[in-house]
Amino acid sequence: MTKRKTILDIGLMKQKQDKISVLTAYDYPFAQLMDNVGIDIILVGDSVGSVFSGYDNTLPVTLDEMIYHTRAVVRGSRQALIMTDMPFMSYQIDERDARLNAGRLIKEGGAQAVKLEGGEHMATTIRAIVDIDIPVCGHIGLTPQSIHRMGGFKVQGREDEQARKILADAKAVEEAGAFAMVLEGVPRDLAKLVTDSVSIPTIGIGAGVDCDGQVLVIHDILGLCDKYSPKFVKRYADISATISAGIEQYIKEVKDGDFPTADHSFK
Repeated sequence: MTKRKTILDIGLMKQKQDKISVLTAYDYPFAQLMDNVGIDIILVGDSVGSVFSGYDNTLPVTLDEMIYHTRAVVRGSRQALIMTDMPFMSYQIDERDARLNAGRLIKEGGAQAVKLEGGEHMATTIRAIVDIDIPVCGHIGLTPQSIHRMGGFKVQGREDEQARKILADAKAVEEAGAFAMVLEGVPRDLAKLVTDSVSIPTIGIGAGVDCDGQVLVIHDILGLCDKYSPKFVKRYADISATISAGIEQYIKEVKDGDFPTADHSFK
């Protein structure tokens, strides 16, 4: 029986300098595909709002939606660690709500860990969740749930004051008991400084190669989302064109009466 990775395995990967691979998934088929080829962590991201549900950003995503998608991903995987984003307003109000909602993602969704955004100002919330034995991954730098405060999706940490704040956020997340942290949209040199300064793994997205691991959105790397094209995304395949061609061929055959044939019909 295949053993599912744990947060202890992920921590050990940093010690061994073994890079950590992370991708988002929101459904059974994609989870199964990436799990079968050895992905380390599957993130059920609130990016589901943008690339799956068609929202302009992640803010409208609900806790019930995250539970639904987590269940599907868990059923499609056997070896990856499953980590789920806590959506906007599921942890910001008070520690009781944060604990309850994190617990629902574990109990009802089947996740092994949760991820939440914020540094120093979220340290007590991280600690509160960790204290009830739920693993937490932090997320600092560019935090998509804070786009209104940040004025959009902008690189964070280019100015000295911002850089010092991000470093302080990283220390606070580590000290609060998080098992890992995502660094998003920060300069490479700053990401390296953070990575070298903390004992827990850093997972970069738009943060350069020196992080302990990398995460990207599956729809971005496969050419399935044309809403935006961040600098940090590399397209590894373009299955959008393949899918479109298949659908066009189906439409043509239906219109021309070429499908279904005798091979696709019952006697």
